[in-house]
Amino acid sequence: MQEAGAVELLLIRHGESEGNVAATEARLAGAEVIDVPARDPDVNLSGTGQDQAKALGTALARIADELRPDAVVSSPYARALQTAEIAVETAGWPVKVLTDERLRDRELGILDRLTRLGVETRYPDEAERRLWLGKLYYRPPGGESWADVALRIRSILDELNTLGTGQRVMLVCHDAVILLVRYVLEGMSEEEILDLAATTSVLNASITRYVRPSGAGPWELESFNVADHLTEQGVTVTEHAGDASVHPQ
Repeated sequence: MQEAGAVELLLIRHGESEGNVAATEARLAGAEVIDVPARDPDVNLSGTGQDQAKALGTALARIADELRPDAVVSSPYARALQTAEIAVETAGWPVKVLTDERLRDRELGILDRLTRLGVETRYPDEAERRLWLGKLYYRPPGGESWADVALRIRSILDELNTLGTGQRVMLVCHDAVILLVRYVLEGMSEEEILDLAATTSVLNASITRYVRPSGAGPWELESFNVADHLTEQGVTVTEHAGDASVHPQ
């Protein structure tokens, strides 16, 4: 007989990154290329992002010891790992932050570092194909579709069923990953996940919480995209959403 698994899942989006700031500046300036300071896995938190991670840690410190996550697993990308490590240290949790490459952000292939204008100008055929297929199924050359990301997320979520009864897990990752966790756990259709993506921006350093007290069966979404801990501490709340044009056209 299989033992029941985890009873709580916390999903954290990384704090604001230097890449988030650069992407927003490029879009507002009408630029084709985003002037990021490093390759995507190596982009660090901005100063605001570091403040957000500390505020997150202060909020996590309020969790009672018996309800604290038993494991903290982060995307290996610098912005996520820095968020996790700052938050855990600030919270005073005696837990080692682990990394799992399955939590990394979506890979964009040849479209990496390009704004929407940049894609339309430099790769008009790809821009047309992206519109035709929609966000869930469009895979840029050398990159991933959201469906590809969902496959790696499924394997992580399956492991939550083998951890033993009562385990609590915190995953620190990226906005697309959090949306696709919802897609998987809630059995959303393509239309439902794209509607959510078009209307909702996952906030930097926000908290999403799933529970299932028995450790088995479906997960229940208790809270989504909560950033009250930032405003309570006077820290700037930032969105940095992706392209809202996600439905097939």
